[in-house]
Amino acid sequence: MGWLKSHSYNIPIICVGNLSTGGTGKSPMVEFLVSSLKEKYSLSVLSRGYKRKTKGFHEVSVDSTTEEVGDEPLQFKRKFPEVRVAVCERRSDGIDKLLSSSDLIILDDAFQHRKVNPSFSILLTSYGDLYVDDMVLPAGNLREPKVGANRADIVVVTKCPNVLSQSEMDSIEKKLRPKPHQQLHFTKIVYAEQIQNYTGFQCLMTLKDKEFTLVTGIANPKPLVEFLKGHNLQFIHRSFPDHHDFTKSEIIDLDQKEIILTTEKDYMRLQPFIKNAKLFYLPITISFLNNTAAQFIAKIEASEIILKK
Repeated sequence: MGWLKSHSYNIPIICVGNLSTGGTGKSPMVEFLVSSLKEKYSLSVLSRGYKRKTKGFHEVSVDSTTEEVGDEPLQFKRKFPEVRVAVCERRSDGIDKLLSSSDLIILDDAFQHRKVNPSFSILLTSYGDLYVDDMVLPAGNLREPKVGANRADIVVVTKCPNVLSQSEMDSIEKKLRPKPHQQLHFTKIVYAEQIQNYTGFQCLMTLKDKEFTLVTGIANPKPLVEFLKGHNLQFIHRSFPDHHDFTKSEIIDLDQKEIILTTEKDYMRLQPFIKNAKLFYLPITISFLNNTAAQFIAKIEASEIILKK
């Protein structure tokens, strides 16, 4: 309504976020944007650095710790070491420090950070938990009323099944009722067929006939569990809350396990304490249904602020 100041910038600021409290797949989307745009732009990624022990602006290096910068920013930096990644709870302060070396900035999980007026907003909502079927906290899991979706330029339904019929897509579109200026896309999670640790890659199926421990500290581990069971793998699942800070006793207990498989985000937290060949993570990417990835990127690059570059 214009009562409070919202900063705008003369370079493209792309915001990735959601209306719900989490678990919509923001990190894979940020990584997709970085991999798609980093050759054309001197881009930077700015995150809050959730659950880090520090305050203020911190630039992320490959040698940073999750206590200093949080798990997801460290994941971004290690995956894209050539890209500048930073954390700052006051996004406008963080943007100011990145402006001199950036001609495009991606804001991770900043849909509700209204002190910044982004050039372009991408709203994510999970296939199995659409925001239109939810309510605002504490009755539901929405951070803000559903009308907030109107600020988005693109709405992405994430974590879709591998096969989604056109009729079901049409049904979801009717429920979401995107505005004329909004594109609607559908994506699915693609799990790698190889697991990885600090020594390199090996085939996921090397875990067949081995009982291993799956450790997850994410909002919704169900798709990962179903994927592994679909490969007839046998494992014990240790589930923790999202962005879990592992205690000393939990680390000691886990270090007794023969093989541990975890998510890439949790690997960032566990790797400093379990530094041997028993700890692996399963990489994930996203894939656009109906091959609309090029259309998605074209919509972003066609936005007015980017065309002015």
